[in-house]
Amino acid sequence: PSEDMITLMWSFVVSIYSIGGLLGSLSAGYLSVRFGRKKAMLLANIPSLLSAALMGLSRLCGSFEMIIAGRLSSGVCGGIALTIHLMYAGECAPRKLRGVVALTASTAIAVGKFVGFALGLRELLGVDALWPILMATNALPALIQLVTLPFFPDSPRYLLIDKKDKKGCIKAVKQLWGDGDHMAEIDDMVAEQEAIRGEKAKRVCDLFRDRAVRWQFITLFLVCSCMQLIGANVV
Repeated sequence: PSEDMITLMWSFVVSIYSIGGLLGSLSAGYLSVRFGRKKAMLLANIPSLLSAALMGLSRLCGSFEMIIAGRLSSGVCGGIALTIHLMYAGECAPRKLRGVVALTASTAIAVGKFVGFALGLRELLGVDALWPILMATNALPALIQLVTLPFFPDSPRYLLIDKKDKKGCIKAVKQLWGDGDHMAEIDDMVAEQEAIRGEKAKRVCDLFRDRAVRWQFITLFLVCSCMQLIGANVV
């Protein structure tokens, strides 16, 4: 192929991840309610393992299309997993630790990018013979989560509000937070359940019109916009 066509191919390889992320994030809300936070995160590992297989075998099969499909699948996993992970982590943490626990996602992303850059050095996996292995390394965290996550309970908030399972909620709270008096937290969930009874799920456009979350929305918009200016995304 011509040089222009090669540039177009690699542009697809790079940008298709964001398209997959958009598709994944749009489906995360439905999946988190339909299957629960924990099961949805486990399901998100399927496109991750699929992407690792496609990209890892792309050279053996002589197909750059497999890299594009793998990147798309990996993006779908990222869109689903990051969205639902924040929900699960925030809902499983006690109120006083909720902010700190939610920030661990940003820390993990930073560590993941650093590891990716480090593994991509020519002294490690960034050489002609090893790059398929480099592109398949995202299977490792997916396998770790598949092995460990089943031992954790589902989100107490999901069990109480979406499943209407108060006993399951109390059991999950004790497993996560230990023995003690956690009724104040559970009462807050019950109050929230009563407050949203009969309300329809909000759409994205509803967030623009809802004054109750205006400043939170603006803050998140500014932070996410500034994240696009970091060196990793420029590269």
